[in-house]
Amino acid sequence: MSTLSNVRSLQRAGRVVGLRQLCLLVVALCSAGASASTIIHAGQLVDVASGQILTEQTIQIEGDRIVAVSPGYLKDEGAQVIDLSDATVMPGFMDMHVHLGQELNPPGSYSEGFYMNSADIALRATVYARRTLEAGFTTVRDLGARDKDALFALRDAINEGIVVGPRIYAAGKSIATTGGHADPTNGLREDLRGDPGPKEGVINGPSDAYKAVRQRYKDGSDVVKLTVTGGVLSLAKSGDNPQFTSEELDAVVAAAGDYDFVVAVHAHGAEGMKRAIRAGVHSVEHGTYMDAEAMALMKAHKTWYVPTISAGKWVADLSEQEGKLPAVVRPKAAAVGPQIQNTFAEAWRQGVPIAFGTDAGVSPHGKNGREFGFMVEVGMPVMEALRAATINAAMLLRVEDELGQIAPNFFADLVAVRQDPFADVSSLEAPDFVMKGGVVVVSSAQN
Repeated sequence: MSTLSNVRSLQRAGRVVGLRQLCLLVVALCSAGASASTIIHAGQLVDVASGQILTEQTIQIEGDRIVAVSPGYLKDEGAQVIDLSDATVMPGFMDMHVHLGQELNPPGSYSEGFYMNSADIALRATVYARRTLEAGFTTVRDLGARDKDALFALRDAINEGIVVGPRIYAAGKSIATTGGHADPTNGLREDLRGDPGPKEGVINGPSDAYKAVRQRYKDGSDVVKLTVTGGVLSLAKSGDNPQFTSEELDAVVAAAGDYDFVVAVHAHGAEGMKRAIRAGVHSVEHGTYMDAEAMALMKAHKTWYVPTISAGKWVADLSEQEGKLPAVVRPKAAAVGPQIQNTFAEAWRQGVPIAFGTDAGVSPHGKNGREFGFMVEVGMPVMEALRAATINAAMLLRVEDELGQIAPNFFADLVAVRQDPFADVSSLEAPDFVMKGGVVVVSSAQN
């Protein structure tokens, strides 16, 4: 298939928009000598659907999709061959909780909003996005942005092939209640606080809830994010108190259902998350003080748990350093941070559905793969950790028919490591090979 045919295939898939972007992609493909047909010889292939490891497999790719997976090392004179016969090949990883527009670097992080423009945030986010993709994470869910327009612009630029990065499912501005974890005016002097409303993501009552969700739809959000309890890094006293009424949560979920939104909730305290689970949200993030009743509810409602152990460990470390965190934040970080991994371990033992997430942006971007080790060291098998970051994450996003597996008709999103990840899970932190949508991003492979 010619380069032009490849471009047309991408265009039909909705990944190239407009003449300018089409021209840019033609130039990129020609300069890179891109081939429309690619064959990958995989020494080991992780079939996350069956939980099996297949040996000596051939993955055939046309454009951005996998067309066949076959035993043995097949040949095709007209295709580019990538030799990964000495590697373990897995589906591209998926991180269900990132914040690409920021990276916690206290104490300066708390004043950035006063001197950074939208363009500044967008440009910085391109660097974080590339680090994330090069770490093997081909799809992410961005759960709350300081500047929603910057993140939406980044998402769209990546989809159009202008910027290199993972696929982004973006929430835009998180929804909170007055004084809640995502109220953007917390901690400001009185004359700067004002009274933010649903457009800014602050609600009080069911009517506001409907307006906030509809505003997210108008803005172009892919998912909806709520902060149903207090949080660690916000300039407010409580890190775990419930901050939404059941009536408000019911209204958010009902409105989100009208627009087919997946709803994620930040929650540390048990009461807030139980209200949210009963209302029908799709995932609970962090879940620090999840109790037995909350775990049972999550299993009964098939609510996904996204643990973010990485962020917990990061803020716990910061809490031990003088001057790194504001006084109101430091005790919350010291208490919440170490608990998340313990909660995850119990949730795994109890059979709570788990999808992979790091809260990168609190923890450093590009270090997302450390989460695998944190999950495995408290009892989760490596295969299950990989499933959490692939097929489970795809089910949470409702894209399990095209992401999260190495199978025909799925996007050609692949990660490979030469060390055996089932013997050394730390190998997943720095992949030897990354492909997103049929395009090689990282490679030490022999061609």
